[in-house]
Amino acid sequence: MPNSSPRVRSCPLCGKPRADEFKPFCSRGCRDRDLNRWFDEGYRVPVDQSPDGTADDDRFDDS
Repeated sequence: MPNSSPRVRSCPLCGKPRADEFKPFCSRGCRDRDLNRWFDEGYRVPVDQSPDGTADDDRFDDS
């Protein structure tokens, strides 16, 4: 028989139980810290770059 109790989800930053008002975070502080990470470019997608600083997709094919 499957477990019918709801699974308690935690804040992705600190691990405390999340609050409905600040989903998916537990508080305004964690929500704001996450937003600041976005503003400060703390979250990035890794890209292979050449020594000249351009990504492979940014170059034109001269052939």
